[in-house]
Amino acid sequence: MGVEAGTSRAVNSYRDLLVWRAAMELALSCYTATKNFPSSEIYGLTSQIRRSSSSIPANIAEGYGREHRGSFVQFLRISQGSLKELETHVILSGKLEFLERPGVENLLAQAEEVGKMLRAMIRSLQRKQ
Repeated sequence: MGVEAGTSRAVNSYRDLLVWRAAMELALSCYTATKNFPSSEIYGLTSQIRRSSSSIPANIAEGYGREHRGSFVQFLRISQGSLKELETHVILSGKLEFLERPGVENLLAQAEEVGKMLRAMIRSLQRKQ
């Protein structure tokens, strides 16, 4: 796909994308944060947070693999949707006191950074169309 938006870094794989790396870190943080959720939530919020967080980098990778700019943008938008879903689950987990406030704030800050990166990449790819 060339050079990553906002950088001069060569991109040879989705694994080279800073946004994919940040999304992977967010997913790892989510898995760690949900380790101590109540066992009754294993099929509830634990599963929802893990699924939505892992969907973000997975869709970035899948879109990159399509090798067509329009498809890539569509998958980046799907990642944005998963990100908003994740934020909602994190906020709910805080309200239910499954996560303490610093944990909620940390995950939301990471999510905000990933969101900014996704928006920047989408804008950059759309300008090239």
